[in-house]
Amino acid sequence: MSGNKDSRYGSQTERLKAMRDANNPDGVALNPIPVTQGDEVTVLYYGTLADGADQLYLHYGYGDAQRWQQTQDLRMEQTDRGWATTFQVKDTSQMNFCFKDSANNWDNNGGLDWTVGIHRGD
Repeated sequence: MSGNKDSRYGSQTERLKAMRDANNPDGVALNPIPVTQGDEVTVLYYGTLADGADQLYLHYGYGDAQRWQQTQDLRMEQTDRGWATTFQVKDTSQMNFCFKDSANNWDNNGGLDWTVGIHRGD
């Protein structure tokens, strides 16, 4: 990965390092865990699409894993640790997500996507 000293994650270098050092076999890490409504969550991706991609996007939505709602594509930023994006969690159900590159290649976890329960914070 290229060294991106101008990354907006510069102040979070240690967090991204810890996320990457977890070395999850699917190449995906979230912080914080558990995810709570209202939190800013950082998603770090270093999976199969990460090497050689010129741009990656997080595709995510909320609700039932078979019927996503409020779907969005967020542009990810390449960092020394992988591709990262941060956003505020605005729902209390569950978050479903996968990744795509600029050539429309997808990593959807073998068709299962990724699903994370969201806590209400109370």
